[in-house]
Amino acid sequence: MNQVVGVIICLAYILGLLFTAIPWGGFLMLALGVAATFAVPKLLRDYYKNSTRKQKTKGAIDNPPSLFVFPKWLWLIAGIIGFLASIYLQVRLPKPATDDISNLIPANSNAEEVVVTIRGTVASTPRLTRSGRSQFWLETTQVSEINGSKGAAEVNRPASGQLYVTVPLLQTTGVYPGDAIEVTGALYKPQPPSNPGAFDFRSYLAREGAFAGLKGRQTIAIAETQSKWGWWALRQRIVRSQLLHLGVPEGPLVSAIALGKQAVDLAYDIRDYFVQVGLAHAIAASGTQVSMVLALVLSLTRRFSKQIQFICGVGALLLLVGLTGLEPSVSRAALMGFGTLLALVIQRQVKPIGLLLLAATILLLINPLWIWDLGFQLSFLATLGLLVTAPAIMKWLDWLPPAIASIIAVPIACSIWVLPLQLYIFNVVSPYSILVNIIAAPLLWIVSIGGMISALAALIWPPAGSALASLLHYPAKGLIEVAQYFSQLPGNSVAVGTLSELQLIALYGIIGLVWFFGSRKEEGRRKKEEGRRKKEEGRRKKGKGKKEEKISPAPSSPRFPAIPFLPFAILTAIGIVILPTWQTQASLFQATVLATSGEPVLVIQDRGQVTLINSGDENTVRFTVLPFLQQQGINQVNFAIAANSHLGLSSGWSKLIERLPIKTFYDNPAPQETYYTNNQPFLSAIQNRQGVYLPLQINHKINIGSAELQLLNAEAPVIELVINGQTWLLVGDIESEPQKRLVASGNLKPAQVLWWSGETLTAELLQAIKPQVAIASANSLDSDAATRLHQANTKIFWTGRDGALVWTPAQGFKTTLDSDGADASLL
Repeated sequence: MNQVVGVIICLAYILGLLFTAIPWGGFLMLALGVAATFAVPKLLRDYYKNSTRKQKTKGAIDNPPSLFVFPKWLWLIAGIIGFLASIYLQVRLPKPATDDISNLIPANSNAEEVVVTIRGTVASTPRLTRSGRSQFWLETTQVSEINGSKGAAEVNRPASGQLYVTVPLLQTTGVYPGDAIEVTGALYKPQPPSNPGAFDFRSYLAREGAFAGLKGRQTIAIAETQSKWGWWALRQRIVRSQLLHLGVPEGPLVSAIALGKQAVDLAYDIRDYFVQVGLAHAIAASGTQVSMVLALVLSLTRRFSKQIQFICGVGALLLLVGLTGLEPSVSRAALMGFGTLLALVIQRQVKPIGLLLLAATILLLINPLWIWDLGFQLSFLATLGLLVTAPAIMKWLDWLPPAIASIIAVPIACSIWVLPLQLYIFNVVSPYSILVNIIAAPLLWIVSIGGMISALAALIWPPAGSALASLLHYPAKGLIEVAQYFSQLPGNSVAVGTLSELQLIALYGIIGLVWFFGSRKEEGRRKKEEGRRKKEEGRRKKGKGKKEEKISPAPSSPRFPAIPFLPFAILTAIGIVILPTWQTQASLFQATVLATSGEPVLVIQDRGQVTLINSGDENTVRFTVLPFLQQQGINQVNFAIAANSHLGLSSGWSKLIERLPIKTFYDNPAPQETYYTNNQPFLSAIQNRQGVYLPLQINHKINIGSAELQLLNAEAPVIELVINGQTWLLVGDIESEPQKRLVASGNLKPAQVLWWSGETLTAELLQAIKPQVAIASANSLDSDAATRLHQANTKIFWTGRDGALVWTPAQGFKTTLDSDGADASLL
């Protein structure tokens, strides 16, 4: 009874935190508690009576066990706890203080308008970013100079708050946590994502307790930390030792597997390989390291007393948590490991699910914000899958050796519980994930154990750690090759589109029902076997059945325990994910101008057919184009148009073809010799995926779905698009004189939409086009062009202010970012 009450209280607290995602969720939790006070006791009693009426006597029916009887006040208490949990989370949300560094930025300023020199203490080890700069967290103490847009300057102004700082790589040489430094650079406030599906940098900083960033130019050391020892120093000692003989990339990979990727700068291409094939957990600090360390310690100390095992186990857990950092997944596993060690000492049986729930509750009491931490959520769900689903899968695989069955069962069980959340967050799934995890499991086990042993040796004597790490060269290299091979296979990722909260709840509801009914079926089978065994023992005691009758053998349990509705549940789950996206794509017609800093990019979705005009560079594809396509559930590009006039293709096309097939590729005419010399690998990639390359022809119309495209000028370039009866004109970045010559050529026709780079526009060009809407793919507008457009009563959008623009025939243009000057235009 007490255990059940504890479970209800823990669940109420966790649900109260989750309900903060709903407006007035705390009050809803309280209302549910009040309703449950009156409804649940009666429902439980009626359920028990109906389930036992055929088997039990009247007295047993009228006196159900304590599991079905709870005090009414328990449900009211649970509702109150959930309500208080929602308030507790709101109280713990980071908020900028009065003197926070972010308050120095004017409300409507650009990052370059505020140049500052900030003093503070380095709070983290500098890390290498994808752009080649160095990033660290700075605890601000003082702003020594401010040069704002009004020309004001202040010296030695106190300030507080955490700051996200990036500086040139060499500027962090010799910078360590605890050092007092001075950084000069541009202060900025992070903006919300300007493209659908893009990374929300502002929310990320807010979760870390930061509300501003600094693009630094120079750092000056003020005072070095008094002590050069700390967890960061131990991590560096391990990383350098493992890197010495292993080299790159094997050395950083071993360190990342042993300590988590936060401890080492693992090359981003290696990270991408592991993430794409579902091995991201291998290079992140997770419960796997904790369980391996604990198992190793208990195995080495099995000859000693339980008290010695407890002390060694706790010491190993503390060391591992310190080295990997207070990551939610590691903290969860460490708490569960501590509970297991404690149960070993006091000789109590551990209930794993209860221990998991207790560990989650304790961590969320310490930091309720972890309820929305993806690492915490994935760790909790993966562990739950191991506890409740892996045993059933092991029974299905009992015809295999236990070691092999475990290698297969673990990734399947984890994937079942983790997959819905991954689909909800990332909108993409890796079809090879389970297979890759099965293949990589032996190598990963060797590298994990070997990496942690060499790490321990490196702490004691670095040369010994280097020597042990060198033995891991081929297993680490094998892991990289497995990840790289599968990441380059066609279909290595499948986009499923955006999942709603209702779809997510439905998927976990199906998983929960399968688990519940499967558990009941297994419990019923176990009770029958136990009853049969008792009857046979009774017969033997009475001496019956030895000669008179032959006892039939107990029926063997089926190799594959059947859950009657399992196939139906699987089909229903697939339908919940696939059908809404398929229905949306089959009827959707929209054009999206993505917010890019360089080459303009347009995506046309035409009832299942996708056209992509321009790709941008690799970073544009990685952070803008691909996230948008994945959010829309797009898995191939039917028509791709490279509109730029420079020789050779943009680098983003090669990155895009790695992830998505392109059926027909149209290129701006260029000298064939230069084209084939520079872009032959891309051409080969298109052909390998059964794609077709065709050069655009000037003044020749081509059909791209229901739309039409015509190249009017190859050098500018100038492209005319007819989308659902609306004429769009794409004008490249050309100067005034070429614009006048273009108008004089007579090729330009009036267009409803002008799409250009935001630079100068001549009056002659605007007079020839007469646009109703002008879209600038730029962070700012040329003032003369803006004036001319306003005088012509042309509606102006630009991606730097409005973010991505989505046009549909029914609703016209909609902006991603809210702006006073960007009300919707209906064409």
